[in-house]
Amino acid sequence: METQTTLAEAQQELINEFAFFEDWNDRYEYIISLGRALPPYPDELRTEDREVHGCQSMVWLDARMEDGVIHFRADSDALITKGLVALMVNLYSGRSPGEILSSNLEFLKEIGLEEHLTPSRVNGLLAMFKKIREHAARFNVEGGVDASS
Repeated sequence: METQTTLAEAQQELINEFAFFEDWNDRYEYIISLGRALPPYPDELRTEDREVHGCQSMVWLDARMEDGVIHFRADSDALITKGLVALMVNLYSGRSPGEILSSNLEFLKEIGLEEHLTPSRVNGLLAMFKKIREHAARFNVEGGVDASS
């Protein structure tokens, strides 16, 4: 059985992946490819309570708790934003509420996203992180019971 990497290790792997790219066009293509690889998002989950407010584009984020870890599903109507959502979902899915709540976004500076994204996209990324942390806090308080399902 494969051992799950820690969130810090996964963030470092992402930093290393981004370091391989020669320029930001290649990095944007990578981000877009992450979004294209997201599983289809069910239409019935495109509800107001799952919207991530603060994003310029439409973004939906769903979370469920299973076996002590949170699983996220998400979608967006814009290519780069969908890729950023995928990046966050890939990093934070399968993590415990405590691991998510003790994390930060310092890795984004090392990747260079904060300086290469428009201010509105950076705000959207921060809003996604806030929503992920809100789910983690809720599941942490509820002791792993998913009250939204």
